[in-house]
Amino acid sequence: MIELGVNIDHVATIRQARRTYEPDPVWGAVEAHLGGADGITVHLREDRRHIHDADVRRLRETTQIKLNLEMAATDEMVDIACTLKPEMAMLVPEGRHEVTTEGGLDILAQEARLKDVISRLADAGIVTSVFIDAEVAQIEAAARIGASVCEIHTGPYAHAFYDKGRDAEAPAVLAELDKVRVAGQAVRQLGMRFNAGHALNYYNVQPIARLAGIRELHIGHAIVSRAIFVGLREAVREMKALMREAAKSPE
Repeated sequence: MIELGVNIDHVATIRQARRTYEPDPVWGAVEAHLGGADGITVHLREDRRHIHDADVRRLRETTQIKLNLEMAATDEMVDIACTLKPEMAMLVPEGRHEVTTEGGLDILAQEARLKDVISRLADAGIVTSVFIDAEVAQIEAAARIGASVCEIHTGPYAHAFYDKGRDAEAPAVLAELDKVRVAGQAVRQLGMRFNAGHALNYYNVQPIARLAGIRELHIGHAIVSRAIFVGLREAVREMKALMREAAKSPE
């Protein structure tokens, strides 16, 4: 059954806008859980622009559902993950000047390094995911380095959906959706778990949630944005209902 991992980074973004103590991301995680989230995702960035080390420690202590730590493949982050032991660590590219993650991890360019990182995480009992573009060569490289999960980057699909007037049947949208579908097939054929995420929202999520074999969607900004108006529990509940409805009639 398809699951929803709620990214609560932007609860911390609001807090950091005033450099204060509220809203508390840990409280946000509890509210997301009560709304039906199956997991909590946070990205501990090198520059600590939103989530801080103390947030992750407190989340590890209090979260009763799966904790997914997004992280760059640096020695510092691997050490933190091995100490805190989240259920899953997702390796992502990271740039100081980006607003958010702009593309998938280029595994082909750093296979040896990433294989070592995944080995260290596995030794600590942590399932490792890689956030990659919908490219078969990158998926094959993910299998070679020992990744258990591939999260396919849905940004190009989401941007096409918006650019084409939210027309789910526009050729450009269908082309991007097919790339994700084909990528998901390759992921599963190579024995890895097929997850997806990035820029998904209440209008574009269902075609992705309907893809065969998809296990988890990780969604943050859209849910936190909706929560301003309806509350975080309800925002999570609405998103999960859309996903579950779509998953009942797979492609």
